[in-house]
Amino acid sequence: MLEPRAIGAPTARRDGQAKVTGAAAYAYEQQVDSPAYLHPVQATIARGRVIAMDTNLARAVDGVLDILTVSDAPKLADASDGELAILQDATVHFRGQLIGGVVAETAEIAREAAALVHVEYQEKEHDAALRADHPGLYTPESVNPSYPPDSDQGDVESAFSAAEFTVDQTYRTPTEHNNPMEPHACVAQWTVRDGTPAVTMYDSTQGVHVVRKTLAPIFGLEPEQMRVVAPHVGGGFGSKGAPHAHDVLTVMAAQRAGGRPVKLALTRQQMFSLVGYRTPTIQRVRLGADRDGRLTALVHDAIGQTATVKEFAEQTAVTSRKMYAAANRRTSHRLAALDVPVPFWMRAPGECPGTYAAEVAMDELAVAAGIDPIQLRIRNDPPTDPETGKPWSGRHLVECLEVGAERFDWSSRDPEPGTRVLGDWLVGTGVASATYPGMAMPGNAARITYSAEGHYDVHIGAADIGTGTWTTLSQIAADALDCDLAAITLQIGDTDLPAASVAGGSSGMTSWGTTIVLAAQQFRRDHGNPPVIGATTVTEAPDPENDEVTVQSFGAHFVEAHVNRHTGEIRVPRMLGVFSIGRAINPRTLRSQLIGGMTMGLSMALHEESVRDPRFGHVVTQDLATYHISSHADVVDIDAIWLDEVDEHLNPMGSRGAGEIGIVGSAAAVVNAVYHATGIRVRDLPVTLDKVLAGLP
Repeated sequence: MLEPRAIGAPTARRDGQAKVTGAAAYAYEQQVDSPAYLHPVQATIARGRVIAMDTNLARAVDGVLDILTVSDAPKLADASDGELAILQDATVHFRGQLIGGVVAETAEIAREAAALVHVEYQEKEHDAALRADHPGLYTPESVNPSYPPDSDQGDVESAFSAAEFTVDQTYRTPTEHNNPMEPHACVAQWTVRDGTPAVTMYDSTQGVHVVRKTLAPIFGLEPEQMRVVAPHVGGGFGSKGAPHAHDVLTVMAAQRAGGRPVKLALTRQQMFSLVGYRTPTIQRVRLGADRDGRLTALVHDAIGQTATVKEFAEQTAVTSRKMYAAANRRTSHRLAALDVPVPFWMRAPGECPGTYAAEVAMDELAVAAGIDPIQLRIRNDPPTDPETGKPWSGRHLVECLEVGAERFDWSSRDPEPGTRVLGDWLVGTGVASATYPGMAMPGNAARITYSAEGHYDVHIGAADIGTGTWTTLSQIAADALDCDLAAITLQIGDTDLPAASVAGGSSGMTSWGTTIVLAAQQFRRDHGNPPVIGATTVTEAPDPENDEVTVQSFGAHFVEAHVNRHTGEIRVPRMLGVFSIGRAINPRTLRSQLIGGMTMGLSMALHEESVRDPRFGHVVTQDLATYHISSHADVVDIDAIWLDEVDEHLNPMGSRGAGEIGIVGSAAAVVNAVYHATGIRVRDLPVTLDKVLAGLP
């Protein structure tokens, strides 16, 4: 375990000045010579075939350089990935699918010409609506990333029948889109030297090595023939965790551009059909408890959607296998394959929507049993992992609940809903628990070089998607090498650097930080202290193994909601999160991540909904004017704190991931607060005023 010196300090972001001054170059801003610009052509039907693509008008536009279509695009060496195997045949699987692209001297010319490409279709009947009684529901082989889809312990039905108190409700969450501030963008250059192709790609991605590993074989390239660079990324929330079809289209265009680099930045509208989204869910939760409120039965059945072109199975009910003690439990996942784009990761995929349903159900059980919702959760806190029987690496949910209750003044809460009034506003408070697995990813390596007197270069192909990686990895390296932070020069975001896993699953600091610590230890063994200038060590971290304990982070959310008793308008003046996440690497960046997640949960509860028109198969709310998100006015007093603890099991820094737990459970706390304010239980997100207004007195 590292002795903290730089770790734990609220260090300002090392990349902060570059970002606020505009010096930090993002993917589309990378300087390349004489770039051409690409604009996609997308399908305007949800299912069928392209019969013809008339490009004459587009080619006549001055400045157009090339047009790719389904009939003349380069053939891919590997077309097994349904999402990425674009332009290989004329089949249309969803509205918005890439069926071509226009390359031109400017982005404006490319966009104008793309609109002039006339496409004829043979249209087929499509299905783009998820419903609980969908005839095509099936059980996937596994759910993200590799959990079994179903679990069954004990005799659920007998326990449910004998329970003193029961809840049996269905909860729905809508399609949501990640919408990072920086749109998905890339620049690709395909050159050939001595008959051997080489690709350089600047991409807005959460993992440069993942992009190379995925795309190189698609184009018949060895990994070393492709370089991917991403030093700065303007957010991703999961959507940039793997390459998408637009990356393939850009490399295709570059392949035909004669060595000229090709740039593509998706529009905000295009992002609603091309880069993933959170699947809508239909979740039935059944809870049974004895007269003291202790759970005797727990059932969580989740329905989500996937795409006909490629399966993605969200792990919606998995968290219910671990959160509370119940001897009899069952979880299940079912999917409907629809004529829609492929769903993908969105911050805390599975855990976020699944915990929303489960934690609202727990609030309903507390009401049914007449027990304070915090006490109900404490009574059902399991001493060991209910799923495996393993001990926890550190489960401090009860402490999070108790600390939060004291700071939030929970004891002054009115026991009955709809009783506290401030002028025109009904006031209520709500609580919800949170958990997220402690993850460590394989396939990481780091290089350390003593580059000058008292100075170390630390190289790892990690990503900073706005979370503070430039700073926190430098802090870890400084402690591991027993030097000042100023002595560390970190390089990340390039496949020319040693391999690193994706920034996902809140695993980055654990995976990359552990690797840097191991590299530092090996460096000292190899070169002593002080080393000679130029001394270098490259260390590959072994694949993580931890079978003795269950590593989870935990947290508790507290929310105060005000509901206007005349209009149904909802305001949230206070949010508090208390978390158990191990040691804080950097309190400043940690707090930013936690309150950012909590804000996304607030946004999920009250605003976010991508509305898909089933008649045509596309999302109609495909901009930030109609896809509503929380703004500054919605976030008033929000705070996140964490327990003073060290996790001895997951990594040598004593930390656990914190990038996603902030969003887990926060939407449920908002919904529970709205119920306490009004006595109205809304189970379908988002909680818009029309869903509340009809029930107000």
